[in-house]
Amino acid sequence: MRTPLRPLTRRGLLTGTLGSAALLATGGSLTGCGTKAATQTEAGCTSDDLSATEKTLAFSNWPQYMDVDDKDAAKRPSLDAFVAASGIKVTYTEDINDNNEFFGKVQNQLAGCQSTGRDIIVLTDWMAARMIRLGWIQKLDPAKLPNVAANLLPSLRGRSFDQENRVAIPWQSGLAGLAYNGSVTGEIRTVNELLTRSDLKGKVTALSEMRDTMGLLLQSNGHDPSNFTAAQFDDALVKLRKAVESKHIRRFTGNDYAPDLAKGDIAACVGWSGDVIQLAGDNPKIRFVAPDSGVMLFSDNMLVPNKATHRGNAEALIDYYYQPAVAAKLAAYVNYICPVKGAQAEMEKIDPELAANPLIFPDDALLAKSKVFMALDEKQEKEYESRFQQVIGA
Repeated sequence: MRTPLRPLTRRGLLTGTLGSAALLATGGSLTGCGTKAATQTEAGCTSDDLSATEKTLAFSNWPQYMDVDDKDAAKRPSLDAFVAASGIKVTYTEDINDNNEFFGKVQNQLAGCQSTGRDIIVLTDWMAARMIRLGWIQKLDPAKLPNVAANLLPSLRGRSFDQENRVAIPWQSGLAGLAYNGSVTGEIRTVNELLTRSDLKGKVTALSEMRDTMGLLLQSNGHDPSNFTAAQFDDALVKLRKAVESKHIRRFTGNDYAPDLAKGDIAACVGWSGDVIQLAGDNPKIRFVAPDSGVMLFSDNMLVPNKATHRGNAEALIDYYYQPAVAAKLAAYVNYICPVKGAQAEMEKIDPELAANPLIFPDDALLAKSKVFMALDEKQEKEYESRFQQVIGA
């Protein structure tokens, strides 16, 4: 098992290696400049596939999101094996550090039906949904993705922004839930407890990521964050506003809640599983909680942008990583939720401790109460983000 902690930017946060399975506690404006991005259609922006004659592939990913040989950082064992087996030369670049930042890099090309120079990009659900809505992503051929069809986790099938599972294929996944530092407070099991318990007043933070914080609040009210109404969103926002106005919530954060939680300066928070488990490597009393009302599931997804000329090569790589043995090798390094059925059995051969970790291989009970936030259209995105920002004071 890899033990060194390593910084990793994801959704504008930092995460690292996971610890023990015992860490999981379960309980009862479209563009950066504000201008409208130009949409495309499949008929109006066609892409040629030169994979039959050009055995190359340009793959853009987040930093530290690919397995690396511990003795030689220039080697990426699973990717190197794909190159050797397929004959496809892969140019692998770690140039995605933030969803919005990357959007700004490529929006002019994609809005103008021009090549980005990339054949695969990896983006988080909500940004993937935005690009799909704008018509900037190519559809994949299901016939070339047999491993995806066979092994994609049921919880990641039929998502609202990709009902047919042929546009955005999960690379890795993660959870947003609750966390607490048992060195300074007792166990916390529900969202309502986090937002109302008197001993926690002023010692709580929540995420500035609207989809995660509001998704958890929607669930705590008995609503489905993957399919909710404006009235239901407002009900959850009332609950959040009350916690803000009473100063129960100290502030809203990106991943910068992590050092405060580690020091005990905050007692509890809405947080991401990877952050929390990294902290628990130093203090096992820091726990990640999946409340009975539900947790938010997010994925970083492999997408083939318009005008990418090696879609077939991209499909070959995507399907390769849905082989359980390959997925297990990747998960042993990155330690996120593995989206591939059968990888857990393969992980037993690599590291039994990781194979038993429910935050890499969630059981059916945890997956059953995880939700992906509803895909929003342009109007909804602006409206919900605006209301949320008004409450959190951003």
